[in-house]
This record gives sequence, structure tokens and C-alpha cells, in this order.
Amino acid sequence: MKPYNIRSYTQIYLHDKNSRVKWWFYGLAALFILFLFLPWTQNIRARGSVTTLYQDQRPQQVNTLIGGRVMKWHIKEGDYVKAGDTLVQLAEVKVDYLDPNLLERTKEQLAGKQLSVTYYKNKVGATQQQIGAINAGLTYKLNQLQNKLRQLELKVQADSAEAVAAANDLAISTKQFGRQKLMYDSGLVSLTQLETRTQQYQNALAKKISADNKFANSKQELTITRIEMNAVEQENIEKVSKAQGDQFQSLTQIASGQADIAKLENQYASYNIRNGMYCILATQDGQVVKAQKAGIGEFVKEGDMIAEIVPDKIKYAVELYVQPLDLPLVANGQKVRFLFDGFPAIVFSGWPRASSGTFGGVITAIESNVSRNGKFRVLVQEDPADKPWPKELRMGTGAQGIALLKDVPVWYELWRNINGFPADYYQRKETTTNEKK
Repeated sequence: MKPYNIRSYTQIYLHDKNSRVKWWFYGLAALFILFLFLPWTQNIRARGSVTTLYQDQRPQQVNTLIGGRVMKWHIKEGDYVKAGDTLVQLAEVKVDYLDPNLLERTKEQLAGKQLSVTYYKNKVGATQQQIGAINAGLTYKLNQLQNKLRQLELKVQADSAEAVAAANDLAISTKQFGRQKLMYDSGLVSLTQLETRTQQYQNALAKKISADNKFANSKQELTITRIEMNAVEQENIEKVSKAQGDQFQSLTQIASGQADIAKLENQYASYNIRNGMYCILATQDGQVVKAQKAGIGEFVKEGDMIAEIVPDKIKYAVELYVQPLDLPLVANGQKVRFLFDGFPAIVFSGWPRASSGTFGGVITAIESNVSRNGKFRVLVQEDPADKPWPKELRMGTGAQGIALLKDVPVWYELWRNINGFPADYYQRKETTTNEKK
């Protein structure tokens, strides 16, 4: 039995019309299968921030080297300064440095001490001359005594010969006197002849005694001269020792004075350098931020931070923090893509070349110790072969890094993520080549 309205029945149920749904299904299935075999770039993501590789390009704290009181600010936060520009002027607060003529007085003390050392040096020179004069006088005196000693030695020899001659004369006179007396007793000679012989004997005896006395005096005088020579030498030693004592005392004063001079010079240099520390200068070109002290008259301590300067010429880099599980997957020289905060980007995770608004980088350093957050710090610099990073970047800007790993099929990546497996560990060809070398 046919329906009442065959036309409406046919349009509603479409029994007589060929359907294309299955062909769309087959086409989509084929596209999905084809999609599963497309290449997919594995990657790992990490958050970080913009920094720099060079310490002198990072924000620098400007600290006070001395304590003081703020007298005048020459800048305000946000100002751009050049290296050497004055940031703030301090006033002295320590009692030891309040004298406005401290440098001049210290210089006068230094000059007086230097003059004192000069005088002592002159005294040392005069003492040296005195020692030379004493030694020269000793030489002259010793030469004189040596001449006298040689004369006395000759005199002793002459007196000795004279004493021997007198002894011989006395012996002869004694024998003659004895024979004469014997002849007188025998009546052979007269009394007059005996008296004459007696007189000759007495004269010979007197000459003998005189010669002996003269010889003894000569020897005694020779001994006295030798003792005098020793006394002169001893006296000279005493005089030289006393002069050397004065000389060494002067040298001690010189050494002490030179130590005082060095100390005063150190003090003078310290005072002079301190005078130049009352004006705190900018260490480099950049922008002043984080001014810590407010107002006039506030006290600062040694080492206190006054402000911070952000350099205006920076070669930016990015510091990323990588999970320990992903650390074996990164290496020096590896390519990284970045999404900087504030810079719009369209990202296709597995197809970096199809992404827009990302920037390239190259891993430069991987720290071997874990950071406080439990991750490893990785430094990435700009890839010179890619487009340059934005000039509007600032220190501390957030960045998301995508480290590009191995190219795998889409089905493999889906299977890996479903099973929770990590990305494939591999080494780049460049690294392998270097290791083989």
C-alpha cells in the first residue's frame, strides 16, 4: 500500500537518492591517516626571563663606600645617566674626618717627619765622617808610636851593647886591680900606682852600673811604648764604638721616621681618596631605577645601596629553567624558539616553521648545579641565523622557550603522550661529530 503523498515521502526518506556521507567519511579518514604520518617536531617547554650573558650588562647596584649624610640628589628615578655622572652628594658624619683642613694638616705632619728623617740622615753622615777621622787619627798615632818603637828597639840594642862593653871593662879593671894590689902587697909598685888602678876600677864599676841602668830604662821605655800603642788602639775602639752607637741610634730613628712617613702617606692618600667619595658617581651608562634613599639629610652606612642602574646597551639572552627529567634532552648549540611576553604570536607546537611571532635562539650554557627552584638554569642567546629579537625587550621580560628536538611522525607523538613517555633522547649530529674528534 503506497503512502498517500509519494512525493513528500520520497523527499523525507530519500530512499531513491544516492548518499555521499560515506565518501566524506572515507576522505576524512584518509586525511586523518595521512595526518598521522606527517612529521612532528618534538619539543620541551620551559619558562624563563630576559637577561644577558655578560655581568657588566646586567643591572648594577650603586653602593656607598663610606657612611655619610645625603646632602643633594642630582638625579631622579627614570633618568638616563652617563658613566661618571654624579648621582648623589654626601656629607661627612665621622668625627675623625670633620676637620676641613685635614689634608693640609696631614701634609704638614708628613713634611715635618720627612725633614726629621733628612736631619737624621745628615747626622748619620756626620757620624760616619767622625768615625773616619777617628780611624785616621789612630793610623797617624800608631805610625808615630811604631816609629818611636823602632827607635827604642835600636836604643835598647845600643844600650845592651854598651852594658856588655861596660861589663867587659869592669872585668878587666877588676883583674888589673887585683894584680896591682898583689904587686903592691909584694912591694913591687908604689901606693900611687895602686890608687890609680883603684880609681880606674871605680870608674869601670860606675860605667857598668850606668850602662845597666840605661839599658833597663831603655827596655822599660820600650815596654811603655808598646803598652801605649795598645791603649791608643783600645781608646780608638771605644771612640768608634760610641760613634757607631750614635750612628745606629740615628739609623733607628730614620727607620722609625720612614715607617711614620709611610703611615702618614697612607693616611694622606686615604683622606684624599675619601674626599672624592662624597660624590657618588654612575658606574656605567644606563637608566637609574630603585633609588633606595629618600629626601635630604638621611644617613647612609658603608655599603648601602643608593640606586640601581640598568645599562642601555645590552646584548640580551634568556635564562630558562629546565626540569631535571628534560635536562638530557638539551645541549649547547641546540635551537630554541621563544615567545616573549607582550609580543603576540601564533604557535603550532609541532611545526615551528609554520608558527608566527616566535624568535630563534641557541643554547649557550647549561649550568651543572640545580637552582633553588629545583630546576637547571639554561642560558640562550640570539640566533644570528634567524630574525633579530625585538629592540623593545627589557631586562626581566618573561619568555617561554620551546627547545626543538627530534622529528617524529604525528602518530608516534600521540602514542608517546597517551602513554606519558618522555621525548626521545638523542644527540645532535654536530655534538656527535665533536665527540668523535
